[in-house]
Amino acid sequence: MPAKQIFSPDVSTDAALASNDPFFQEILIEAAASACRYLQTIRERHAGVPQEALDRLPALGGTLPAEGQDAKSVLKLLDEIGSPATVASTGGRFFGGVIGGALPVTVAAHWLADAWDQNACLFDFSPVSAYLEDVVLGWLLNLLGLPPASGGAFVTGTQMADVTALAAARYSVLSKVDWDVECEGLFAAPPVTVIVGEEVHATMLKALTLLGFGRSRVRIVPADSQGRMKPSKIPQLRGPVIVCAQVGNVNTGACDPVGEICDVAHNMDAWVHIDGAFGLWAAASPARKYLVDGVALADSWATDAHKWLNVPQDSGIAIVRDPESLRRAMSITAVYYPDPGPKREPMQWGPESSRRARAVTRCLTTSC
Repeated sequence: MPAKQIFSPDVSTDAALASNDPFFQEILIEAAASACRYLQTIRERHAGVPQEALDRLPALGGTLPAEGQDAKSVLKLLDEIGSPATVASTGGRFFGGVIGGALPVTVAAHWLADAWDQNACLFDFSPVSAYLEDVVLGWLLNLLGLPPASGGAFVTGTQMADVTALAAARYSVLSKVDWDVECEGLFAAPPVTVIVGEEVHATMLKALTLLGFGRSRVRIVPADSQGRMKPSKIPQLRGPVIVCAQVGNVNTGACDPVGEICDVAHNMDAWVHIDGAFGLWAAASPARKYLVDGVALADSWATDAHKWLNVPQDSGIAIVRDPESLRRAMSITAVYYPDPGPKREPMQWGPESSRRARAVTRCLTTSC
């Protein structure tokens, strides 16, 4: 079947471009027109999804076709059935949850990054992706007033940022008692005590579960009427300890008194991790940074850019004061991975190998 009639595995992007196939450009232009139409009408629609749109969703399914379908028809179907079934979170009238709406420049940057189709795991696979991660990390540390020598990783969201930062915490607190968790695992390891506030976010508990700490083993500290952890109630313990504080309670917006928590925790040589999904960005506002006083005293932080920075989804950020702890927790080695030297190898700093070039949209937003 001719390439211009079908998108199939044997019709690659480079082949379409090499042949100057006008259909390739045509389908991208149609997609852009559909996207623009969607954004132009977003303020005219209800924030929720009408039942009629939900009832039409089965048109997107059915039996797997025996042959490839016409690309224009597929795109048209996706727009006509899919667009009405989206929540209008991009519009200015949406106030549900803590969800941002992408700015035009970040959507455009996202499109460009999609066209680049870079695998951002290694510098040699995508120099621009790796380089931008260093640039953006430096900007974010400056913007948030965090230690400038910190290490960082760009992940899917705060959930994975918590996992990444807490993996570094796990490595660090266990290494202090001469246990190499990256080599020996948690079998027979010295127990790690994890302390959380009474109104800890559910994603933090999930992160702890993924790391083998368990939900029911955490020590819970009482919170005040705003959901803020009470530093005076943190137990004084010996051995490996991780304290998880929160800036941005989902019920009240309140932030834990991080400075006081750090004072108490560091007195027993504990690691302090900050779940700052949306509240951490108060540090970037001269008028609001008092809300997160002491946040720079912590040992690691997790947040995302698809809330306050209004970039597309899939924009989590993990930051760790001690870059070596992060690198040791996330490193991957093999004979076919040469020593990168001074170059940043993104997969050595986060949990993923193959992934998109996430730093592109952050770069555009932070610099605009």
